[in-house]
Amino acid sequence: MAASSPVRSDAELLRVNRGFYEALWAQARLIDPDRFNTWPLLRELAAAAPRRLEVAPGLRPRLPLEDTCFVDLSHAALRQLHARGASAMHGMIGALPCADARFDLVCAFDILEHVADDEGALRELARVAAPGATLLLSVPLHADAWTAFDEFVGHCRRYEPEAIKAKLAAHGFALEGSAIYGMQPKSSRLLDLGQWFLTHRRERAMWWYNHVFMPLGLRFQKPLQWRDGLPEVDGVDEVLLVCRRLGG
Repeated sequence: MAASSPVRSDAELLRVNRGFYEALWAQARLIDPDRFNTWPLLRELAAAAPRRLEVAPGLRPRLPLEDTCFVDLSHAALRQLHARGASAMHGMIGALPCADARFDLVCAFDILEHVADDEGALRELARVAAPGATLLLSVPLHADAWTAFDEFVGHCRRYEPEAIKAKLAAHGFALEGSAIYGMQPKSSRLLDLGQWFLTHRRERAMWWYNHVFMPLGLRFQKPLQWRDGLPEVDGVDEVLLVCRRLGG
């Protein structure tokens, strides 16, 4: 039986996420956006949206480095983004250092599940998105799929499909399309093994992740298959959602 997601405070989540991702990015290199299967869509969207924001990219940005504003909590990630000439600011999704209605394209991959106040995070995304802006958001699905690995990497929750659709609508976002997303292995034994090494042999595990498993994941990732709305997702671990900011 799957474990349920724990109730975790903002302070605890911040500590876990800083501890895990600062160590991860300190030993990693920035991967160019065109290496990911999100690139065909984002290249097209970015060409039509000169005002764009990506929240918490770490060293895996999906939007073009040039002319995109990046906001991240990790100083290790910010240093490498700056070194590549990107415009990057220190900040968190719950208090974005950006003006209202500033962006026509906003991306937040693998972040909403990490914050205790996801309503506040969505309010911030809605605040900085101009009317008609596109939002790309990825989230893990199904509370009954929760594992100890979710907790280990700083997740606060998984989302039921109807619940995330309702949350987006409540903050002025209309869901337009979706695709199955993510690189997490399906084998629970692999996840358990990875968690053990990250707990007891962290430096070595980070090296293997950055130098072996991430390159393999990039090589074997499949093209995204886009669908209207959010159709049947039983057994799907994570989805990428394309939304439109209403208003204007």
